[in-house]
Amino acid sequence: MAAAVQSVLLVGTAAWLFYNTWLAVAALLPVGIWYWHEWREECCKRKEQLFREQFQNGIQILSSLLKAGYSVENAIRETEKDLRPLYREGSRIRTEFERMVRELDMNLTAEQVLTSFSKRVNQEDVNNFVTVFAAAKRTGGDSISILKETVRIIGGKIETEREIQTVLAAKRLEFHVMCVIPLGMIGYMRMAFPEFLNVLYGNIPGVLLMTGCMVVYLFAYRLGNRIIKIEV
Repeated sequence: MAAAVQSVLLVGTAAWLFYNTWLAVAALLPVGIWYWHEWREECCKRKEQLFREQFQNGIQILSSLLKAGYSVENAIRETEKDLRPLYREGSRIRTEFERMVRELDMNLTAEQVLTSFSKRVNQEDVNNFVTVFAAAKRTGGDSISILKETVRIIGGKIETEREIQTVLAAKRLEFHVMCVIPLGMIGYMRMAFPEFLNVLYGNIPGVLLMTGCMVVYLFAYRLGNRIIKIEV
């Protein structure tokens, strides 16, 4: 709903600024749909990053419990309890661990439970953790040391991404400000000096020129958005 409202506002503003007619809204619907997809993708990435941080805390607790001598099944149960004061009810990590506990109560093995968890989440760090756990359990190696090292590697990767995002935070703000400035300038000119822009509305050359400006603006937005997205 939030994305839909923002898309409608964006399309309406663009129609008013670039074409001075609400008839342009129909022609600009693809722009609104594109923005909606971009917004949804960004929202999903934020939620994914949040879950990865939650998962990092979860496996750190799980690893410490295994090191203290808990079996894998009991460690999962205790991890679910330890996550309760850290995250609100209904958070993704708590929901997943609560489901794993229910599956353990149904006499599923720890490997089956974690494999099911990995398939549901379908996230790289989770898949790597479960794969390493399953391999260590089958080979009968030092599973605690292997899991501890895996947790350290995953945690280091997440911390690196967090540091990159912190460094890029200022640049991301600058990018958003720069995206607003061209629209703000056109809006200011429309309200303060409407006669300067009237020649661009209601005629084919003006429509073509404003369309070209919009295409350049959208290309610059797309390019800048890709530049500030760095993945590890």
